[in-house]
Amino acid sequence: MAADLEAEVQAIDKSLLECSAEEIAVKWLQANDLQKEVYQHLAYYVPKIYCRGPNPAPQREDMLAQHVLLGPMEWYLCGEDPAFGFPKLEQANKPSHLCGRVFKVGEPTYSCRDCAVDPTCVLCMECFLGSIHREHRYRMTTSGGGGFCDCGDTEAWKEGPYCQKHELNTSETAEEEDPLVHLPEDMVARAYNIFAIAFKYAVDILTWEKENELPGLEMIEKSDTYYCMLFNDEVHTYEQVIYTLQKAVNCTQKEAIGFATTVDRDGRRSVRYGDFQYCDQAKSVIVRNTSRQTKPLKVQVMHSSIVAHQSFGLKLLTWLGSVIGYSDGLRRILCQVGLQEGPDGENSSLVDKLMLYDSKLWKGARNVYHQLFMSSLLMDLKYKKLFAIRFARNYERLQSDFMKDDHDREFSIADLSIQIFTVPSLARMLITEENLMTTIIKTFMDHLRHRDIQGRFQFERYTALQAFKFRRVQSLILDLKYVLISKPTEWSDDLRRKFLEGFDAFLELLKCMQGMDPITRQVGQHIEMEPEWEAAFTLQMKLTLVISMMQDWCALDEKVLIEAYKKCLTVLMQCHSGFTDGEQPIVLSMCGHSVETIRYCVSQEKVSIHLPVSRLLAGLHVLLSKTEVAYKFPELLPLSELSPPMLIEHPLRCLVLCAQVHAGMWRRNGFSLVNQDVVQQNNTLIEEMLYLIIMIVGERFSPGIGQVNATDEIKREIIHQLSIRPMAHSELVKALPEDENRETGMESVIEEVACFKKPGLTGRGLYELKPECAKNFNLYFYHFSRAEQSKAEEAQRKLRRQNREDTALPPPALPPFCPLFASLVNILQSDVMLCIMGTILQWAVEHNGYAWSESMLQRVLHLIGMALQEEKQHLENLSEENVVTFTFTQKISKPGEAPNNTPSILAMLETLQNAPHLEVHKDMIRWILKTFNAIKKLRESSSSSPVAETEGNIMEESSRDKDKAERKRKAEIARLRREKIMAQMSEMQRHFINENKELFQQTLEELDTSASGVHENSPVISDAKLTALGPEQTRVAEPRQVVMCILCQEEQEVKVDSRAMVLAAFIQRSTVLSKNRNKITPDPEKYDPLFMHPDLSCGTHTGSCGHIMHAHCWQRYFDAVQAKEQRRQQRLRVHTSYDVENGEFLCPLCECLSNTVIPLLPPPRVLFNRLDFSGQSNLTQWIKTVSQQVKALQLLRNEDCASHSGHSEKMDQLQLPEGFRPDFKLKNPYSESIKEMLTTFGTATYKVGLKVHPNEEDPRVPIMCWGSCAYTIQTIERILADEDKPLFGHLPCRQDDCLTSLTRFAAAHWTVSSLSAVQGHFCTLLASLVPNEKNGNLPCILDIDMFHLLVSLVLSFPAIHCQDFSGVSLGTGDLHLFHLVTMAHIIQILLTSSTEENGMDQENTNSEEEVAVLTLYKFLCQCTGSALKEISSGWHLWRNLKAGIMPFLRCSALFFHYLNGVPAPSEIQVNGANQFEHLCSYLSLPNNLTCLFQENSEILNTLIESWCSNNEVKRYLEGKRHAISYARESNKLIDLPDDYSCLINQASNFSCPKSGGDKSRAPTLCLVCGTMLCSQSYCCQTELEGEDVGACTAHTYTCGSGVGIFLRVRECQVLFLAGKTKGCFYPPPYLDDYGETDQGLRRGNPLHLCKERFKKIQKLWQQHSITEEIGHAQEANQTLVGIDWQHL
Repeated sequence: MAADLEAEVQAIDKSLLECSAEEIAVKWLQANDLQKEVYQHLAYYVPKIYCRGPNPAPQREDMLAQHVLLGPMEWYLCGEDPAFGFPKLEQANKPSHLCGRVFKVGEPTYSCRDCAVDPTCVLCMECFLGSIHREHRYRMTTSGGGGFCDCGDTEAWKEGPYCQKHELNTSETAEEEDPLVHLPEDMVARAYNIFAIAFKYAVDILTWEKENELPGLEMIEKSDTYYCMLFNDEVHTYEQVIYTLQKAVNCTQKEAIGFATTVDRDGRRSVRYGDFQYCDQAKSVIVRNTSRQTKPLKVQVMHSSIVAHQSFGLKLLTWLGSVIGYSDGLRRILCQVGLQEGPDGENSSLVDKLMLYDSKLWKGARNVYHQLFMSSLLMDLKYKKLFAIRFARNYERLQSDFMKDDHDREFSIADLSIQIFTVPSLARMLITEENLMTTIIKTFMDHLRHRDIQGRFQFERYTALQAFKFRRVQSLILDLKYVLISKPTEWSDDLRRKFLEGFDAFLELLKCMQGMDPITRQVGQHIEMEPEWEAAFTLQMKLTLVISMMQDWCALDEKVLIEAYKKCLTVLMQCHSGFTDGEQPIVLSMCGHSVETIRYCVSQEKVSIHLPVSRLLAGLHVLLSKTEVAYKFPELLPLSELSPPMLIEHPLRCLVLCAQVHAGMWRRNGFSLVNQDVVQQNNTLIEEMLYLIIMIVGERFSPGIGQVNATDEIKREIIHQLSIRPMAHSELVKALPEDENRETGMESVIEEVACFKKPGLTGRGLYELKPECAKNFNLYFYHFSRAEQSKAEEAQRKLRRQNREDTALPPPALPPFCPLFASLVNILQSDVMLCIMGTILQWAVEHNGYAWSESMLQRVLHLIGMALQEEKQHLENLSEENVVTFTFTQKISKPGEAPNNTPSILAMLETLQNAPHLEVHKDMIRWILKTFNAIKKLRESSSSSPVAETEGNIMEESSRDKDKAERKRKAEIARLRREKIMAQMSEMQRHFINENKELFQQTLEELDTSASGVHENSPVISDAKLTALGPEQTRVAEPRQVVMCILCQEEQEVKVDSRAMVLAAFIQRSTVLSKNRNKITPDPEKYDPLFMHPDLSCGTHTGSCGHIMHAHCWQRYFDAVQAKEQRRQQRLRVHTSYDVENGEFLCPLCECLSNTVIPLLPPPRVLFNRLDFSGQSNLTQWIKTVSQQVKALQLLRNEDCASHSGHSEKMDQLQLPEGFRPDFKLKNPYSESIKEMLTTFGTATYKVGLKVHPNEEDPRVPIMCWGSCAYTIQTIERILADEDKPLFGHLPCRQDDCLTSLTRFAAAHWTVSSLSAVQGHFCTLLASLVPNEKNGNLPCILDIDMFHLLVSLVLSFPAIHCQDFSGVSLGTGDLHLFHLVTMAHIIQILLTSSTEENGMDQENTNSEEEVAVLTLYKFLCQCTGSALKEISSGWHLWRNLKAGIMPFLRCSALFFHYLNGVPAPSEIQVNGANQFEHLCSYLSLPNNLTCLFQENSEILNTLIESWCSNNEVKRYLEGKRHAISYARESNKLIDLPDDYSCLINQASNFSCPKSGGDKSRAPTLCLVCGTMLCSQSYCCQTELEGEDVGACTAHTYTCGSGVGIFLRVRECQVLFLAGKTKGCFYPPPYLDDYGETDQGLRRGNPLHLCKERFKKIQKLWQQHSITEEIGHAQEANQTLVGIDWQHL
């Protein structure tokens, strides 16, 4: 980089570098006309510095601009070297008590739900951490960019407005002193001069519209250099822009992506540089290509000097912003300069000019000047007010510009309203002085011009453009909300007047909405096009909150409330004038009452659901009661003028409409009457009417209607939501009504009504209703939907049955009404109501008489219950002089009048309680009768004259007894029937068993054998010492293994010569154990994997779901999957969750992702073992013999290569070891089908492990098979060790089966490989420990993973042993190989052990082990030429050695257990003491491992010397290279912080590494290595195997060999990726206090790390289950398959 700059600097015009800022500033100081001087300077130099070629060079430009252009201004301003001047200013300045930090995109912001005045008041992370709010209920969100931190603003916080950092700045300053006093006078003058010129220059050049000349900056020579400038809009997609650019300026796709990214970020970018014609040609291509569907992309051809000046103009604005940061005085001067009226009067100040030009500027320019406004005007309290006034006066114009603007609101100056209108004092001031409320509403109305004849809004057939405008207009409602959000505490007359003026305007708006979008029910012909309803609906929904905020304002002042009420009533009258037009009133009569009304048929006439004026009046009416204005000043209110029929007419029509919709009368408009039962519809309408009465009388939980407070209301909501089912916190919040601050008030009361149950490893925490709250349950709660009501009813009845209570759900006792509404209860005892109740009960009694429904009856019973509860409360609260006017009980006891003489309601209830068809309602009727009797007793006790006793009581008692007896009798009959049936069944069973005796015997025997067939460990030899290998190996009788195929359900025994049985398996490359993720993977074609490096940088892991199939069944199944895939591909191009081309398929039983199969084999070593009749050789002799055999083989092989003739003579010349027959060919014992499967699995391992094409002849195939066996055992040993589980006895059977099959397969695979290749491998492997002259250049002992070496040696040894007839058994070889590798590992551990003799309390026991290990260590010191550290404590060495070798011994135990089938001793199956000793005995090792060296010292001393003499070992000991030390630490996922906001902060500081310091949009954290990546964006795409992939996918290949686990920080979501086509989202390990995750950070509750859930993710990773997890997720959710995971 530095070198590049040097070269650039040399190329720069010398004259530019020779400019001296100081000299120019001095010249300026002496100038008469400063503006002219500065402009000349800029006119000359700016085009020389900026825009010198096709590609921008920001570093060079910035450096020169600072030197030549800004430098002189800084000198001029300071009057001295700015390097001294600015720090002086900073010192003299009093630091601001406002924070004012402007948020970047994605930066975390915090709001306090307890103290913020409204939800827009936020703190930056730094202020938040230093404030009192971090202990409160805070909400965390990520900023969309553009707002700023409100710390220090006393109007934003109810308490704690300052954090610790800004508190210091508030103490001593007197309020409102002029900051200019801290500046020297001459500096003030200079600042005015230079600020005025710089600011004016920037504004002029940015708002300049001519393309060929400049404002006051004439060029000296005018060149023909132009730019073709492409501008951003929000209409065209990235793809369209990229495609168009490639055609227009024939660039590569990469360049086009670069252009598009810059255009999107900065708002414009030049795409071509050259003469006018050249640029114009590109412009026309772009316009032509993008104008087909939409308006074309905006392109301009601009002269290079204009672009240059504009670039510098922006630079100047940024510079001004940074300079005023040094001093409040300078900030004040800039504000004055900006707001100073120009010569043209209104709107001529620089700030006005910029604001009004906003929608024509490009994104980058807007961002720069908005930032400047924020750091200047909004940070200076005096000028914030003046700016607010300018903003309010230009409000209409700014909004109109925004409507036409092609940018989103966040880039528009209109968005600053949130910074101004939410400040309470400013909002009040703007309402009173600038009439802001009226302005906003009027502006809003102006944009909705479509009206019908009555002047109501009309949204018919909205075009796309109108819909777009309508979305824009809604932001005005938001502004209105901001203005109203903080309520005034004291009212001035001005405020009252202006508020009521605004209220008038608001009523005008509502008047245009009252009755808009009326609809008519269509009968006969079906409507094809649904009328446009969405716009009106959206408008109504958006205004709901504003209506309630208006009401809140009115409630605060009695005068305002009275005026508002009157105004609202007047407007409602106007809306209704002429609603009886020409209608003849009709008279309705019922039970002696009659009423005059007009006929209105909702099912035929027009009806509208939009009645905001009625809603507003209803709200104000309640406030009259709540604020007691109705009782204090009744004379001021027009209550006497109210005409109830007129007020309720429209709401009632709306309710009838809803009832008709419920009755299905509006379904599929036009076909509604065909095939529909009119009686059924009428029933539904009656039910709905009864429900309406229940609501009118029963819903009194709003303060002002009933005598309750707000917490009672919210409690009741919660109780009813939790009556449906237990709910998570977020569900509850969603279900509860919110106020304008998005608060529900739930937290304050939830503890009283519910208990919280914490979540487990999955799921979320739930609130459950406390049992004592169930009595408040009301079945007809008005916020229940139909479905919720029936769920709640079911849940409550079930609960009561569990508690052995009766299942009645009686209406709860209700709070009393407020006086204004008190007369409502009389509806319940009115004659008409009683008549309705009586009629419906009558229908129910005459069961088949009229058409009626059970839910009608249920509602009537509920109403009767409500009336009884009401009367009971009246009686209980009775004072002396009052008479109870509510006499429901008396009225229902009276029979009907003549001539009908209907029975009384009470009598009918008694009849109904035994009606067989009303089983469900029995309990409810019984409850009613019981309550009725209780009330009668109350009446008797309160009144002295006894009322005549009705017969009800006796009837009830007797009927109750009858009922009990009846139930008892039924139960008895049922019991007898059950017993009889049971007896018959057992008799039949006995017969069946007797008849089929032989069959049963057989089955029982089979059960026995199959049980033993599964557990290979079943024949346990208990007392003998169990040994896993060597000549002393415990002999185990091999049990028969019978298994069943999941595809054809046939059973078969696993035998050498039978058809192959296979397990579904999945092989994958893995870096889970890797200690070096940065290793470059060598070219797979040439790479030799024979030795595994101990850093295990990439292994091959095999897993299986454990399901068994016949090989031929599997082959058929897989062919079918392939054929299906080919057919599917021709039909539709979607991915499946598995990739058939790579051999993947889903296990037919459990749908687990698999990509090959492992054959099941009987233990393979038994096949190749011969009897041992030679005297047991010791290690030294055995090594000699094997070395001779190896030598012979190598000679033979060389001869073979040299000539094919004279083979037999050569044989004679060789001194062959005794009994060794190298020409002997072993017959393969396996059946053809098993051999085929051995090859299949071997090739699959090779293909996946090396990422190459399958080739079964390749000599590396067996190496990969041994490697996979070793690696899989190592991963399983690590998992068990990390979880502190014992080595055996704790593996799930699928892993146990997998390891058995994998180990046996690896041991048998050499039989299908080339014998000479496997012998060659053995020779090379052995040579790494026992050097011979042939194999030089092998890795040194530090660079070999000993367990991989052991597995490969043991499994390749039979290839040599099968030609050895000297009588040495295979077991002997195993034992010697194991001892040899163990000793090499001990040396490895001692060489690398970094034994600090730390202050551990060492027990100087000097046991033999410690002495021996010290001796060995001293011998090592001799061999290495004393490069090793001196260590004197044997105790330390022995401790280190034991700890270091333990994983190796555990892996070896697993390996030999599965290889030889010797069951593990019970001591290793539990976690106990002395594991080391038990392992040694199982593996036939001495407890003192160093004895191995002493027993075989003659050969080992030479071996150790040869190991230590290797060059690499010397380099390591000299400290020139690194080596792995033992025991290797287990890999874990990275540590995550407890508090999620730390991660958000880290991510918001993360810049995209490619696009020069730009903030990343989707920062994503790799949980394996901790790298932060810029995901899901064009800028960070890279090419991988010929495809463009996103940063995450690319990272998985380097970090996890194709598998990755990421945390998407902004979404708080875990992402699993595997390969390019597989991925899924997974719940994050972060939970809020309610045990819920918050994916997408929508709720913003504080999140904390849940360790258990993180462990679960870590376990998935360690067990290699990520790919499987993705497979299951994609199978369960098809939408996941369609996502382009490779672009993330």
